[in-house]
Parts: sequence; C-alpha cells; structure tokens
Amino acid sequence: MTGSPRGLSAAEAAARLASEGFNELPSADRRTAFKIVRDVLREPMLALLVGGGAIYLVLGDLQEAIVLLIFATVSVLITVIQESRTERVLEALRDLTSPRALVIRGGERIRIPGREVARGDLIVLGEGDRIPADAVLHEASDLQADESLLTGESVPVRKAVGNSIDIDQPRHPGGDDLPYVFSGALIVRGTGVAEVVATGSRSELGKIGQTLSSLDSAPPRLQAQVRRVVKIFALGGAAVSAVVVLLYGLLRGGWFDALLAGIAVGMSMLPEEFPVVLTVFMAMGAWRISRARVLTRRAAAIETLGAATVLCTDKTGTLTQNRMTISELRLADGARWRPADDPLAAVPADFQGLLSAGILGSAPDPHDPMEKAFHELSGRLSEHPRVSNGTLARAYPLRPELLAMSNAWRKGDAPALIAAKGAPEAIAELCRLDGGARVAMLAAVEDMAGQGMRVLGVARAAFDGHAWPDSQRGFAFAFAGLIGLADPLRPGVPEAVRQCRAAGIRVVMITGDYPATAAAIARAAGLDASNVVTGEDLAALDETGLATRLKSATVFARVMPNQKLRIVTALQTNGEVVAMTGDGVNDAPSLKAAHIGIAMGGRGTDVAREASSIVLLDDDFGSIVQAVRLGRRIYDNLRKAMGCIIAVHIPIAGMAVLPLILGFPLMLGPMHIAFIEMVIDPVCTLVFESETEEDDIMRRPPRDPAAPLFTTATVAWGLVQGFVVLALVGGLYVAAVLRGMPETEVGALTFFALVFASISLVFVNRSYGASLIKALLRPNRVLALVLAGVVLMLSLTLLWPFARGLFHFGPLHADDLLVTLGAGAAALLILDIVKLFGLKRDLKAGG
Repeated sequence: MTGSPRGLSAAEAAARLASEGFNELPSADRRTAFKIVRDVLREPMLALLVGGGAIYLVLGDLQEAIVLLIFATVSVLITVIQESRTERVLEALRDLTSPRALVIRGGERIRIPGREVARGDLIVLGEGDRIPADAVLHEASDLQADESLLTGESVPVRKAVGNSIDIDQPRHPGGDDLPYVFSGALIVRGTGVAEVVATGSRSELGKIGQTLSSLDSAPPRLQAQVRRVVKIFALGGAAVSAVVVLLYGLLRGGWFDALLAGIAVGMSMLPEEFPVVLTVFMAMGAWRISRARVLTRRAAAIETLGAATVLCTDKTGTLTQNRMTISELRLADGARWRPADDPLAAVPADFQGLLSAGILGSAPDPHDPMEKAFHELSGRLSEHPRVSNGTLARAYPLRPELLAMSNAWRKGDAPALIAAKGAPEAIAELCRLDGGARVAMLAAVEDMAGQGMRVLGVARAAFDGHAWPDSQRGFAFAFAGLIGLADPLRPGVPEAVRQCRAAGIRVVMITGDYPATAAAIARAAGLDASNVVTGEDLAALDETGLATRLKSATVFARVMPNQKLRIVTALQTNGEVVAMTGDGVNDAPSLKAAHIGIAMGGRGTDVAREASSIVLLDDDFGSIVQAVRLGRRIYDNLRKAMGCIIAVHIPIAGMAVLPLILGFPLMLGPMHIAFIEMVIDPVCTLVFESETEEDDIMRRPPRDPAAPLFTTATVAWGLVQGFVVLALVGGLYVAAVLRGMPETEVGALTFFALVFASISLVFVNRSYGASLIKALLRPNRVLALVLAGVVLMLSLTLLWPFARGLFHFGPLHADDLLVTLGAGAAALLILDIVKLFGLKRDLKAGG
C-alpha cells in the first residue's frame, strides 16, 4: 500500500453490514421463544396440572378445570418469561465474548467487536490476535499464522504480500508465502495489515460449518448434582403418588378423586424449581459479574471463584494503571534528569541523544504504554528524531533469548542509525560492556528499580553496510544510558489486597520486571516483598523445591511467560485453588491449567481470552476481588434457594398425605398446590438471586471446591425447617378438625397457615449468619414486590366469592387470621433459634 491507509468510512462499513449481515456464524445454542415454550411444555409439573384439569372436566367440574388450566398457562408464561430473560442475558454475554478486531476506518485505528467487521475493512494484525475474517494482505512483517483450526496442521505457515492479487480467485488455507489470512487462524509471529474479503458464513471457517462456543449455560458439576436430586425426588414422588392412589381408591372409593389426590401428592413432591433456579442463577450471576467489568466466559467459573485460595496476578496494568511515564533519564556517567521536576522544560542537551535513541528504538506508531511514554516526551526535544534520521529500514523484534529490540533508520546515503532498547542485561550484552562498566550499570539499575521504576537500557550504533545482519548482535552498539519509567499503583489495590487476606486468599504477584521494581510495587500494594523469587531461581529449582518455595513466596520477578505454567502446577500440587491472570499467547497454557484463568480484556490477546474462564474488561485487580465477592454471594444465594425449596416441599407433601393417613378430609388439591408453586417459583428464582451478600462474605476462608451443593448441613437444615412447618400447620389442621370447624373453614385456615409458614422460610433462609431482625430489615425490592403479590392473591381467595368458591374456602375471622399469622411467626422464631444454636456454623462452613 502506498500512502497512509484510510480503510472504509463508518458509513460504508454500516452499509455493508446492513446488506451482508454481521460477521458471525449461526449459533446452535440460541434458544428461540418457540424452543423455550416447547421445552416448558415437556415439564412434568405442567403435565400434572393439565392432567388434573382433564380429570375435573371428566367429573363435570368445569370451573375448577378452567382455573387449573389457567394456572398451567400462567406457569408456562412465568417460566417462558424467566427463560427468555435468561436468554437475553446469555445473548448479551455472547456479544461481549465476540473477539475484538483492530481496524482502520477513515484513517483512524479503532478496536471494534469482531462481529462488526465488514467486507473491505482494513484489519491490523499482531502477534496473539485471532483473525476475525478472511482477508488479503497489503502489508506484512515477519508474519506467521497458525491455521490448524482449518487445516489440522499445527505448524505455522509464513505469509507474504502478493504483488498482483485477484481477490476473486480461490483461496485455501495452508501453504507458505501466500497473501491470504483466514478467519479463526491465529497470528503467532509478526505484524500485518489486510483487507477483508469474506465475513461470517462466507469465510472459509463458515463454509466448513465450525463455530466456537464461548459460554456454557450452566456448570456441568452443579447440573449433574441437580439432575440427580430431581431424579431421586421424582422417583420417590411417583412411588408415593401410586400408593396414595391405591389407598384412597381402596379405602374411600372414587378412583377419579384418588387420581386427583395422587396428582396433588406428585405435584407437592416434584422439585421442578431446582433446574430453573440453577439456570437463572448462573445466567444472572454471569450478568451481575459482567456489571463489575468482569466477563464470565464459562459459567462454571462462578462456583469456582468462591473456592479460590491463591490469586496470581500480573503487575503492569492489573495492580498498576498501565499508564507509563518516563521518570528518569540516567547517563553512563551517572548524570540524571527527571522530567517531572519541571514539566515544561526542554530536555537538556546532554540527555537528548539518550531520549532520541529510546524513541527511535520504539515502534513508530506505538501501542505499548512504555513506547507511548517515549513518544509523549518527544515534544520536549529540539527536533523529532524521526525527522533527522529518515525512515525505518529494518526492525529486529524482541526475542525470548534476547530481551531487546532494535530499529535501523536510514536517510539518503548516510550510514544507518541503529537504536536499541530493552532489558539492561540484554543491552549490556549487545554493547559488550566490560566488567567494571557492567557492574556500574547494574548498580544504577538497582538504584532506579528500588524506587519503583521499570528500567530500560538504551544503545545506538552506526551501520554503513548494505546487507543487514541476521541478528542485533551483528551491530557495534555503544551504551547510551538508562531510562526509568513509572506506572502508578491503582488507588484501590491496597484495600483489595487487604480484602483478599481477610478472605483467606493469598495474592501472588508475577511479573517480568526487575526484582527491585517488583518489590517496590509489591510493598506499595501491601504484599510481603521480603521473599522475591526470580526466573533464574525458578529454573534452578526442581518441582519439589518449587512447591516448597511457593508456600512462602509472594513475589516473582523476571519470570518468562512459559514459567507461569510451572508456578500454577506447583501451587496446585500444594492443594491450592489457583486463579491466574495473563494476556499473551504464551500465557495460554497457564491460563488453561489454572482453576480460574483470567485474561486481560484491554491488552490481552484473543488466544489468552479463549483459554481463560473470565475476562477482566478493565484489567483492574480490584475487579478480580469484586468477582470473588460476587462469586461467593451467588453460590451462597444458590444454596439458600435450594435449601428453601427442600424445606417448602416437605409441609406441602405432608399436608397432601396427612389427611389420608388420619382419615380426615383432604385439604390440598392440585389447584391449591399450583397456587403455592406459583409463589415458590418467583421467590426461589428472583428473591434469593437478588439477595445481597452476607456481612462476613469476605472474612471467611474459601470453601472446599469438592464440597457438593447439597451438603449434609444444607439437606439437614431443609428437612428441619420442613418438618417444623409441617408440625405447626399439621397440628393446627388436626386441632381445627377436632374442634368441629366446618370443612371449608378448616381448608382456608390450613391453607393460609401453610402459605404464611412457607413465607417465613424465605426470611429464615435469607441469612445464615445475621440476626433475625437484621435479616428481616435487609433491603430486597424483589422480595417486597413478591410479598405484595402474595398478599393480594390471598386477599382475592378470601374476599372474592368466586375465588373463594373455587378454592372451597369458608370465611376466616380476625382471630383465625391471627392464628395463621401466628403459625408463620412461630415457625420463624423456632427456626431462628435452631439455626442460631444448632446448624449456623455448619451452614456457613458449607459455603
């Protein structure tokens, strides 16, 4: 390409997206409204409701049949609304997980979602980028791509710019020195600029029908547990229902009534709320965490967050602001100049050569924060170095074996100027410094790093040959000096570290910086910097020695990306649950190996995001801590909801069976149970999901990751609650029958007592640790709305003659209502005492 590329305009891109569609492939896991309704119609609870309505029709009770079918319809609507809301949340999360692309539009480089890339866009490619669409190269520098997703061949292929390109000719992945790059391939080396020629289903990836899944709808471990519990309840309920039908039919006659009694018992024992609650909690949990600028790519990470014992974090951009500024220039003779001492002053003449070499050793159009800092200071030079040194003729990128990069600048026939910058040790090697000069330089580096600076060495050389050396080592460099850069600590980091320590989570900092710099930042963040382990130390340790060292070490410096995997493995050997941050291609193995891989959303590469469980959209360490807090809250509330479901079903099932055992009139029919289920569903899915966290949520140790959702304490607590409510309501029912109350009044009294006692279970389960008064006063707008709805519905059943007739309720007097409210209050007080002195510690330990 000649001149400065401009790419499409915003209007042109919008027009092409409108005519050709977004750059995305059809997703098989998107659920339409039709699919949601179809799945709901398969639910056993709906089948029981419809079956009950059909029996009422056979019996000639048209009113009850219609109402029961209305309940069935309302149940479908509630579930469809909840599931649709969940799908909208999942859709928003899918959009967030779409790979992002750097494009040139209107001459400006902007980063956009991959789905918004249009045919004709100019995309900028760099190491670690996942290519968003099929494209033809216009510029390429040492470019290689891994196309194994398309070809199955793991060896990267070289890319080259073609002189004359026909964009309509067949393009196929694989093969070296071709000018094409393909959607889904990964840039493993070099840089380039390419023009998009095919998007979405028209790309090679689309043609072979491959799609990449980015979000699990529910964690498999929890799903398996819930399915197992539902199956147990369903089998038990079916068996009990069959027994009820037989006993009722044989003892009382009337097999249709027996079927209704069996349906009522089946409805009372079927915990269909479990899978709904799990799905809603996971989807809404991912949405809540995304509001904290943390994207959950795999919902299983939500449950794992609460079990994390170690957070391994990068320094730059995570603990710090990733806003590098040049703090100090130091010459070889020890002379120093600090730009911040006089922000408006020009660079002193003695230091202009050092700064100019640093600028020339950086990318001409930088994105790296350090290189931006060099260019930002260029305005204080008497002349911009690029003006006086011509054009960039050759670039030598940084390599793992030599942590320095060099740029060769040539102007006319004058000798080329070679500018190098990088790690001081690498610059010392390039300059072939002798023992005394090397010792002096390293002492200066130690002094600057001890002040929290990131130190780079700078060198320059002249070259008048025609054939460029293969390596930077082929130039005769002269040492120009050192440049120290500072990256301020993020303001909330010390408090976030303190919260981690209180929560029993150890924070480990891993950085490629110099040890003294790492120690300075660690101390400012509140970490123990007395035991710094370097990359060289790691290389010298065997696996056993490293595992032992990791029990006390909290700061790792001069660590190469591939050494992170060793750290993760060693921590896991020690029994830790590890969260690991990373942003580069080489970080992917450690991100995938960690229990919770955390990719950087701002500066991270696409491959790092794909290997991770969650993505920090703002690269802020405080966001990780917030995600841990939310993860613990979500898991806590999920356990509370599950425990409440277990508890509520026991008195419902008991009151469906108790009259049969005692020979008393049946109180609960399918319609009554359907009414109660309509209360339980929104309470368990919406009320508990919106509960705020416990006060001590970040003062507890991490939970055991192997602990099941349905712990012994959780199930025991649910059973205790259920049987206490059953005893109170059943006792009230028996007393009312023995006193000779009319059957319709007994039914109303028992039903209201059961509803109020069930509502009391919500308040009991709102908190495992707070006092009863604090739990009652804790704000929850959703709970207030649900309670208002329950009161309205109960009022209608009591005051509206038509509804009272449908439910077969007689009138309740003020003293009767006080008795039913007393049953709910008694359940609340008894269970709070039991919780306070009995199961409180076990329940909290389970979370």
